[in-house]
Amino acid sequence: MEKEKLRLDKYLWAIRLFKTRSQAGDACDKGKVKLNGDNCKAARAVNINDEYEVKTEAKRWVIKVTNLLDHRVQYSEAIKFYMDITPAEELDRIKFQAAVFNTGKRMSKQGRPTKKDKRDLDDFTGEI
Repeated sequence: MEKEKLRLDKYLWAIRLFKTRSQAGDACDKGKVKLNGDNCKAARAVNINDEYEVKTEAKRWVIKVTNLLDHRVQYSEAIKFYMDITPAEELDRIKFQAAVFNTGKRMSKQGRPTKKDKRDLDDFTGEI
């Protein structure tokens, strides 16, 4: 499974840090992927024991490459190809953020009125 050269964007996509390979490439272009504090290009060759700092929408990862993976596999397999060495304070920040956000369900009494709400309004205002 080990290749001579494996692109960084392909590796980040294969280990499921990004949903698409183009998102991984865009993150590299925008400076959200760093190796030893330096920005990395999408075409950079990945080597075992490299440590990357990756900023995704969800969190800031710090990963160590333990093995090379050139194709996308299920999550339970993908996590075997890297070691998550994200600092504890970042994990704590994410837990705090998750507790602050709502569940994603619509808050009652907000948004568009329902059919019943409209009828009640019509009855109240006396419209037909």
